[in-house]
Amino acid sequence: MVNSALLDYYRCPETFADFTLTGNLSGDSGYFQFGLDAICYGQCSGGPLARHATGELYDALRDVGADQNTLGLPFNPSEIIANLRYERYASSGHEVGARRYAKLALQRAYYSVRPLLMVSVRKYLQRIQLRDWKEVPFPNWPVDLTVERILGKLLATLLKANLIDRIPFIWFWPNGYPSCAMITHDVETAAGRNFCSRLMNLDDSCRMKSSFQIVPEDRYSVPQSFLDEIRLRGFEINVHDLNHDGRLFNNREQFLLRAERINRYGREYKASGFRSAALYHNLNWYDALDFSYDMSVPSVGHLEAQRGGCCSVMPFFVGKILELPVTATQDYSLFHILNQYSTDLWRRQVAQIMEAHGLASFIVHPDYLIEARARDTYKSLLAFLENLRSEGKVWLALPREVNEWWRARSQMKLVCQGNNWVIEGPQNDRARVAYAVLEGGRLAYVLDSHQASARRMVFRNGQISSSAARQPGVLTESRLIQALPLGLETKRNEQIF
Repeated sequence: MVNSALLDYYRCPETFADFTLTGNLSGDSGYFQFGLDAICYGQCSGGPLARHATGELYDALRDVGADQNTLGLPFNPSEIIANLRYERYASSGHEVGARRYAKLALQRAYYSVRPLLMVSVRKYLQRIQLRDWKEVPFPNWPVDLTVERILGKLLATLLKANLIDRIPFIWFWPNGYPSCAMITHDVETAAGRNFCSRLMNLDDSCRMKSSFQIVPEDRYSVPQSFLDEIRLRGFEINVHDLNHDGRLFNNREQFLLRAERINRYGREYKASGFRSAALYHNLNWYDALDFSYDMSVPSVGHLEAQRGGCCSVMPFFVGKILELPVTATQDYSLFHILNQYSTDLWRRQVAQIMEAHGLASFIVHPDYLIEARARDTYKSLLAFLENLRSEGKVWLALPREVNEWWRARSQMKLVCQGNNWVIEGPQNDRARVAYAVLEGGRLAYVLDSHQASARRMVFRNGQISSSAARQPGVLTESRLIQALPLGLETKRNEQIF
């Protein structure tokens, strides 16, 4: 369906998103843009497609038209969104893909000897490998919001065409929270495993709960007492690859054999989530994984072994698995590639993610927090996130809680009752009706003033509970939220329509 990506993202009634294709799509795929700040990759029936994401690109926004209640598009937005999320723009023969696949052999060789290398040697080799990261033009670093911009522009274009004055949808996060954040800890070595108790103490000191991703084989022993402590203290356990050798996705046959063992460890650990080593991934193979969610795809992969990125800061489904993208720079890259021991970059990324009401997802390794300087930086991050929570600006959640909410939201629907829209479906008491409107040529969101007050999230004894009181900063009733500047100038769009 042409409108399926928008309907899944916003959970709005289908009658508000009637799209049609204005011509036959091109046989080949390439780059074009949808407005000045949204690069697309895929097929199009309009102007010429570019082989690279740089230079002057055909702007498909010029060829959008309105016919009564239908918006005519020269491209299929659902195909374009899927191409970005699945990183099809990074295929062999294109700008990102050529660099990406040329390095795979070297990366695999590196991982075969990685356990034998000192951290200083690893840092040196990885800096050489990633030395061109600033030259990668797409996705946009340090945060890429291309998916959010495309979908937002579609809503804004509908509104700008005067087809409707507002579009109802189901707000992204429970209880009207503006955005979400979660912290995950990948345990790579025995030293990191031994530091986990201290790390849980550190997280608890800031009233934070997080997940620990455990490597089941070869790296270190995994005693039951270790798993029990994590679980009993209210933290979460997930599976981290099989043996962290960087070869999980080398070939399909080997992957299927390893996936059977990974799934077995998932059942043994009672784990709902999975993350691969070094964020290697192949979404086309995920049907073999028996997990509820995955956390192996970065929004922007400039500093990762596998270049690319899903170009989004929101969860999305890959078949039956929910992908929770990594949207903040990993601690290893921050400390050892960029040589930064401050939270400046993380704060900048959080600000951009919150602007899009997205998910700020962090990877922080206990292995690297053994160093006092790195640990102090992490403490500053915890204090920063705790302050955002106290102001009601972010929902701090475990990955499994994000997964449970997003799955529940995917089953909700808006139903018109009289003059009001109501939400039906699981956990609808936590959901909020919102409206997309235009304010001064910008897309904005406003929560329904007819809803009951948002529940306040309260932290007691290490657990999140809710009350009926309204929390300052949580989005409630008719409070307006400015969204992304979409570059839709009135004069320009009057010419289009």
